[in-house]
Amino acid sequence: MSASSSPSSSSRNPVRIDRPRVRSSRFVFASPHSGRDYTADFLARAALPVSLLRRSEDAYLDQLFEAVPRYGASLVAATFPRAFVDPNRARWELDPAMFDRRLPSEAGPVTARAAAGLGVVPRLAADGRAIYAGRISLDEALERVRRHYDPYHAALKQEIAIVRDQFGEAVVIDCHSMPSGSARGADIVLGDRFGVSCAPGLVEHAEQAFRRVGLGAVRNRPYAGGYTTEYYGRPDAGVHVLQVEINRALYLDESRVERSAKWPRLAAALDKWAQDIMSYGEATRAAAE
Repeated sequence: MSASSSPSSSSRNPVRIDRPRVRSSRFVFASPHSGRDYTADFLARAALPVSLLRRSEDAYLDQLFEAVPRYGASLVAATFPRAFVDPNRARWELDPAMFDRRLPSEAGPVTARAAAGLGVVPRLAADGRAIYAGRISLDEALERVRRHYDPYHAALKQEIAIVRDQFGEAVVIDCHSMPSGSARGADIVLGDRFGVSCAPGLVEHAEQAFRRVGLGAVRNRPYAGGYTTEYYGRPDAGVHVLQVEINRALYLDESRVERSAKWPRLAAALDKWAQDIMSYGEATRAAAE
C-alpha cells in the first residue's frame, strides 16, 4: 500500500473520526502518527523522498485498530504525516533553528524535543535525516499547525468530552509503533508517565491482556508517553490516557514501510486485546483507591 498525495495541503480533512453506531464504551482510541496523505506541495519542498519520509510514520496503526468502533469505542486518526506536523507535541513546540525569523514571545522556552529537531513541525525525519535543505517560513509552519494540528486536537477533545459526559470518565488509548531497534526486545511498551496519566489498575489490566494474546509488555521504558499523555491524562478529572507502543517488527517491513506477512496475526491479537481492555470498567474506582 502506498502513501497518497494531493495537490494542496488544505484540500483534505486532516482528521478522521470513526464513531460507533452505538457508543457503549468509555474508550477513545487515538492514532496521531499513522497519517500518510503526503501532499504535492510538501513533497516538493522536502529534501527527502517519500520513501524515507514514511519511516517517521507509525505506519498503519489506524488500520490495526480500525475495528474498535464495532465494539462501541471511537477512533480518532490524523490523516497528515508526522513529518509534516506532529500532533503529539505541544502547539508551540517549535525549533527556532529551522525558521526564517524569530519565534514569537508566546512560543516560550525551547523544549529539548524541539531543539533536537522533533518539534510540532519537525526538522528531522527518521534516522536523523534533515527534512528540508534549509530554513522554512515560520508563517507556513504556523499555518500548518492551524490547519492540521488544531483540528486533530479539537476532534480528540470532542470525543473525550462526549464520552466523559456519557460515562463519567474517558479512557484514551494513544496508539503508536516503535522501531524494532529501539524496542529493546519488547513487543509492547505501555506508557503512563510512570503512574501519572492513568489508573494503575487499568495499566495492569492492559499489560495482562497483552500477555493473554501472546504479546509481552513492559512499562514506561523506553517510552513513558508524549504530549497526549502529558496533557490529557488527568485521572482525578476523569480522563485516563495510556500510550501503547507496538514493535514494528511484529507487523511491518520497516525499510519499505509495507505490511509484512506477520500482519494478520498481530491484527487478530490486537482485536482481541482491544475487546479485553474495553471490558475494564473500574478506572475511576481504581484511581480513587
